Amino acid sequence: MTNKELLYVEDALGHEQFMQKCSKNASSQLQDQTLSNYAKELEQKHAELFNKFLNLL
Repeated sequence: MTNKELLYVEDALGHEQFMQKCSKNASSQLQDQTLSNYAKELEQKHAELFNKFLNLL
């Protein structure tokens, strides 16, 4: 893996971590159960994407 590719993967990992954190915060603060459940689904999706990017290393 080239240095440029490694930087891309590291950047993507950071973005997925951030999105997972934001989704988790949103799901805990939302009062609408439907929206809260959707935010939890997003949290799971970003966790999956994080793991996929991590497996590239």
